[in-house]
Amino acid sequence: MTNSEQTPASPSAFESRHDRDPSVGELQLEDRSSLKRVAGLSTELTDVTEVEYRQLRLERVVLVGVWTSGTAAQAEASLAELAALAETAGSEVLEGLIQRRDKPDASTYIGSGKAEELREVVQATGADTVICDGELTPAQLTALEKVVKVKVVDRTALILDIFAQHATSREGKAQVSLAQMEYMLPRLRGWGESMSRQAGGRAGSNGGVGLRGPGETKIETDRRRIRERMAKLRREIKGMKQARDTKRTRRHRTEIPAVAIVGYTNAGKSSLLNALTGSGVLVQNALFATLDPTTRRAELPDGREFVLTDTVGFVRHLPTQLVEAFRSTLEEVTEADLLLHVVDGSDPLPLDQIKAVREVVTEVLRENAGGTAHVHGSPNSAPAELLVVNKIDAADPVMLTQLRGALPGAVFVSARTGEGLAELQSVLAERLPRPDVEVSVLLPYTRGDLAARIHSDGQVLESAHEPHGTLIRARVPRALAPALAEYAHRS
Repeated sequence: MTNSEQTPASPSAFESRHDRDPSVGELQLEDRSSLKRVAGLSTELTDVTEVEYRQLRLERVVLVGVWTSGTAAQAEASLAELAALAETAGSEVLEGLIQRRDKPDASTYIGSGKAEELREVVQATGADTVICDGELTPAQLTALEKVVKVKVVDRTALILDIFAQHATSREGKAQVSLAQMEYMLPRLRGWGESMSRQAGGRAGSNGGVGLRGPGETKIETDRRRIRERMAKLRREIKGMKQARDTKRTRRHRTEIPAVAIVGYTNAGKSSLLNALTGSGVLVQNALFATLDPTTRRAELPDGREFVLTDTVGFVRHLPTQLVEAFRSTLEEVTEADLLLHVVDGSDPLPLDQIKAVREVVTEVLRENAGGTAHVHGSPNSAPAELLVVNKIDAADPVMLTQLRGALPGAVFVSARTGEGLAELQSVLAERLPRPDVEVSVLLPYTRGDLAARIHSDGQVLESAHEPHGTLIRARVPRALAPALAEYAHRS
């Protein structure tokens, strides 16, 4: 997790990129674009003698989903989102099928008849992978692969693959690796007889004390190694969490308000962070473009400072393995004074996005209940939420009118053009907690350090230069008030 903080940039954040040096995010985007998957590598199932780690090589794919509830528009939107996920992972989507069922088939997910039809589509299109819009059991994966004769990947594995491609920090890579292993462990399998070979059980000249008995099969050995690796990753993530907690405690000590940006993937969270702080965080029109939380300082119109943290994006049916692995990162949500819930105004179903995000946030808050008390609120209280509808420059005017009626307290902005950002900053100034103590001090000119702390951590109400020092009336955090007591001024 990147917790580096910087002062906000001037209004030149909207300058042409040709007039300045490229930002860190632009360099990351260029580096990411230069690395492409190689097409033409076959993923047909073959008889192998080692464990199949299910390393994904997605090139030409066919999508299939099961429509169990909701409207036809919602089912089509879910499959369209799966197509966007597949393209983000580097695939070429050839075809998409939806099966209307009360519930997924326990054997092949879509039923035997639809599986045969899917096989015909795979043969006709030349696809080498099938992606299912749901999490399949190991038995469903195996049964469907036997019918379609190509590799079958479910939605969870696809999202994990995207996370593995986009993770850049040490903590992010460890979290993704842990999630992949949690997913893979019950699905570990191989072909032929390699999984039933046993390491022990050989008597006579080949055996001895400690080597007799049934021994371990190959698959048991691999499972044990994976569990050992998972335990090591959990220890590493726990150590990284302590470092992040230290940085968070340092921010809390100054009582600077904290805002966490949450929202659906590709809703424009990183773009909004850049627009409010002048940062150069990576921005890309792709799902889960940024995974590593980034914290930046920003300034309100009244001069108060606050910290803004961009969190990992959410999605419908976010894999439980990812929620578990990224739990330490998602704690930024529980420690915030305000949640900036960013919604994609150009999405066909923005209200469904809001529902999906709130489900994950509620789960995270519930899991952290009983943990650390909320900083500025009551213990274990949920942070307040401010809805921000982004991308209004690309949204349908009719949809925006409907959203204004459905979300009366929301702020409508465009992080790309800057429209509505001034209103958002004004609302933030109203919603964020203010410093607690009002003081009037006459600071000697030799105590510029205290004057700087008042400006950075408090809210200056009046300021004047006197012969013997600077006369300041301000509201400051309680932690700063004792240091100013000896310079108290009474008119």
